[in-house]
Amino acid sequence: MSERWPATEHAKMRSMSPRRNEVPVTGGSARITLFMADQVITVPPSASLLAAAEELAADEVGLLLVGTMEDVRGVISERDIVRAVGAGRDPNATTVGDVAHARLVWCSATATVQEAGLLMMTEYVRHVLVEEGGRLVGIVSARDLLGAYVSETP
Repeated sequence: MSERWPATEHAKMRSMSPRRNEVPVTGGSARITLFMADQVITVPPSASLLAAAEELAADEVGLLLVGTMEDVRGVISERDIVRAVGAGRDPNATTVGDVAHARLVWCSATATVQEAGLLMMTEYVRHVLVEEGGRLVGIVSARDLLGAYVSETP
């Protein structure tokens, strides 16, 4: 039902670099591709909210793309699912397409952490889709961007 996609060449580059918690503190001038998610998970609009919740839990992510890598129709987050269920919607009968957000916020793969963070704040979102050459290459979350400022080592 769902598909997992490596976040293109950027994921390969990061896999050769230190793990996220070993990345030195770099601040807002670092490129977001150093911190974006290692994989992108897609679900079809026809998937149930229950199936989407199971996918989020299994992959330990907070956001799923609705559609395909080539045809992103929307996004659905764990918060969206909680809100829908909390409002009384049946997670087995409600589809992802019924709840997903179609307004997508994008930035370039050349954007800095500071630029992506400012975009998240002005657009009031927690995830930004990252594009390069007109195609999706990954997703960056607010939590991912914290890695630019915080390190587990003192």
